[in-house]
Amino acid sequence: MKAPNFTVRADYPELDRIRTAIRAFLAADPVAAHPHADSWNHADPEFSRRLGKAGFLGMTWPKKYGGGERSSLERYVVVEEICAAGAPAGAHWIAERQMGPQILRFGTEQQRQQILPAIARGECYIAIGMSEPDSGSDLASVRSRAARDGDGWVINGRKIWTSFAHISRYIMMLCRTGEPGGRQQGLSQFLVPLDTRGITIRPIHNMAGRHDFNEVLFEDVHVPADALLGQEGGGWSQVISELAFERSGPERFLSSFVLLEEFVTRARRAPDAESAALIGSLAARLVPLRGMSMSIATQLGQGAAPNFEAALVKEAGSIFEQDVSERLLSEFASKADPTSADQYERLLAEAVLHAPSFSIRGGTREILRGIIARDLGLR
Repeated sequence: MKAPNFTVRADYPELDRIRTAIRAFLAADPVAAHPHADSWNHADPEFSRRLGKAGFLGMTWPKKYGGGERSSLERYVVVEEICAAGAPAGAHWIAERQMGPQILRFGTEQQRQQILPAIARGECYIAIGMSEPDSGSDLASVRSRAARDGDGWVINGRKIWTSFAHISRYIMMLCRTGEPGGRQQGLSQFLVPLDTRGITIRPIHNMAGRHDFNEVLFEDVHVPADALLGQEGGGWSQVISELAFERSGPERFLSSFVLLEEFVTRARRAPDAESAALIGSLAARLVPLRGMSMSIATQLGQGAAPNFEAALVKEAGSIFEQDVSERLLSEFASKADPTSADQYERLLAEAVLHAPSFSIRGGTREILRGIIARDLGLR
């Protein structure tokens, strides 16, 4: 049985300095003053550009690629504060969180120089091209195909639930490039500019009436040879390394934090035993989740691939996030109104409408529990 590694060390004085800096930035930013539940699924490109200009994006990357050469925990603090403030970080989120590290690790020097500085400036956004209409969390069953065509490739297929593809410059997509000897073989990753001829982006509106999802169709899309990311046929191992970044961050348990904070503020005005019990039980779950997540950030900064630990954080974090809105709605008969001038009622409505997606995005609950069971030797 595998034991998860959640060693935590956070006694770095620079973390206090960076926390003070990002809090000052958020307090002065006009957009951050209007918080959202599930804020990293709300996009404001101008906010992302301001973050980049202030040096809060690409913080761990080499300076020659626009980064700040800061520690993984310093970046963690910034992400944590952005989530806690409910700021609209969705535009740059995917590119900075996981695509930048993928390009750093697997990309060519030309790809690094061309793309990474633009991500760090908050000007280049990249969509995830993994899920397909018949291949959600089962990535090994993707059907989109890239075939060689002279010096380049021709791509055909469909991707779905593609967050913010309509404002992104690229999509990093997983395609079949060969006949699989097994389900996880014959896959490759491509960085495809979304303004390429043959690409159609169709909006999908979520339950809250927002357009963040898309379906992206590829019909004889020609891309040059240098669109390939990493090794041909190496797509599966590359995607797996990427998922540790996607599943382990503080956004997996802080999407509803701004709502919880608003509830605590209300409870302080009129304290009662029921409110205190709820706050205590949620805090008792939140603190260890944070410690686990910070441990993974440290491991990722050291070049490790803690996929097992990331699956644990994502699964436990999704349950926590859903419980926040469900318990506030059911146990306190709270009013949820997305149009309300009352911030608590508006945030609760946002959280309730977004909560069903928490246990789906980044891997469904069933897939994650399978990963956990396998690594524990239970299947």
